[in-house]
Amino acid sequence: MPLVAVTGGIAAGKSTVCARFRELGAHVESADELVRFVQQKGNPVLEQIRQRFGLGVIAADGELDRAALGRLIFDDDVARRDLESIVHPAIGREFLKRRELAYSRDPNAIVVYDIPLLVETRRAEEFDVVVVLKCDEGVRNRRLVESRGMTPEDAASRIAAQATEAERLAVADFVIDTEGSLPHTLEQVDAVWSELVSAFHV
Repeated sequence: MPLVAVTGGIAAGKSTVCARFRELGAHVESADELVRFVQQKGNPVLEQIRQRFGLGVIAADGELDRAALGRLIFDDDVARRDLESIVHPAIGREFLKRRELAYSRDPNAIVVYDIPLLVETRRAEEFDVVVVLKCDEGVRNRRLVESRGMTPEDAASRIAAQATEAERLAVADFVIDTEGSLPHTLEQVDAVWSELVSAFHV
């Protein structure tokens, strides 16, 4: 059954779109949630991170101090690649396990993976279908400022650190425009879902 990637820039509305897919019957997994899962206390990944980056990235409760780790890797390409080499394989194993569990429970399941860095990690070819959320940088900047409390400069920096809109659109099988109203976005999600159900005879 189909494996569907949903991707888009920061603040493009991936959580909203994936929540709708879940309501429609998809089995949804989130790369961000898997990152938190594999990095939690007691997981071997956290110990590997501690060994590479030191005790300064471990909070008093033994969990990962994400802010501290983020500061270490933000402008350090080597550190970021080191972190990715630790975390990405673990995420891949966990996702595979969850995907197979979903298929064992429902052989007709449509599995949707919310994966923000699909283009950056060059993984588009791993999926049967790629859904790209299209949203103007100015709109996303405003959302980051209003909903996450970022400064416009910080928001612009986060946006610039990701792939461009053109790079994402180049791998798209479906495009959902998330710049407008919520009802308009959900209407497009419903239309894509209908196409998937029809194409894969679910």
